Amino acid sequence: MTTQRLDIDRETPMTITVNGRLVEAYPGESIAAALMAAGRRVFRQTPLGRSPRGFFCGMGVCFDCLVTVDGTPNVRSCMTEVYPGCVVEVEA
Repeated sequence: MTTQRLDIDRETPMTITVNGRLVEAYPGESIAAALMAAGRRVFRQTPLGRSPRGFFCGMGVCFDCLVTVDGTPNVRSCMTEVYPGCVVEVEA
């Protein structure tokens, strides 16, 4: 049997912009975590074959979670913390 914790106290949420849409995020979480919480599972596609890629290793090794942040391409979303006003572009 699993016990569900309902007493998690999170800080005040902020918003980031993902492909022109506002997405709620929390201080201290990664861009990948915010994207996953918003329901996005595919962050990009491979150049050859257009295979979908998203959050996989969570520690910056696999490079499957690459996004563009504030105009800078190929940012590892699992290693980049959200901040107010962050603008994220997801390829897929």
